[in-house]
Amino acid sequence: SPFMVAITLWIRKDGGPALFAHKRVGKQGRMFSCYKFRTMVVDAEAQLEQLLQSSPALRTQWVQDHKLKTDPRISTFGHLLRRTSLDELPQFWNVLTGEMSIVGPRPHAVAHNDQYKVLVDDYMLRHRVKPGITGWAQVNGYRGETDTLDKMQKRVEYDLYYIEHWSLWLDLKIIFLTVFKGFVNKNAY
Repeated sequence: SPFMVAITLWIRKDGGPALFAHKRVGKQGRMFSCYKFRTMVVDAEAQLEQLLQSSPALRTQWVQDHKLKTDPRISTFGHLLRRTSLDELPQFWNVLTGEMSIVGPRPHAVAHNDQYKVLVDDYMLRHRVKPGITGWAQVNGYRGETDTLDKMQKRVEYDLYYIEHWSLWLDLKIIFLTVFKGFVNKNAY
């Protein structure tokens, strides 16, 4: 769409790619590349190592969540994209290729899967269905940082509820709630 082209051009003006591909775990535990608009500066990986070496507190946060709430590597435009969830628009390509669905449990990074499959009961049952761009957990407030085990347990509870109670009506409800509650969210950063 013209909107996605405009976002691409804005990101590209700083150099580097417009898209970022991150390995995620999908249906039946299959790995796939989940696409997002790049929200970080071009040399973010190199900067991450320097950040983690300079701050034990940041290293601890990174080890726990693989995400930094006040990550200085995020560009100004990247903050806007994340706050409005526009960085996730390229995931519609993942939907078209059959790796994701519009609604379903959000796909987690490989490191999160490895960590939480031993800590949260029934965690791996989330992989019985395709992951989604939005989900029941996200519209119920369990989006973003999972800095405590309790938050991940609640997210998994909502994901399993969705799987067990799936219906077209529930999908439509989640899409409706995403439009009104999910795009701009205090947990999106």
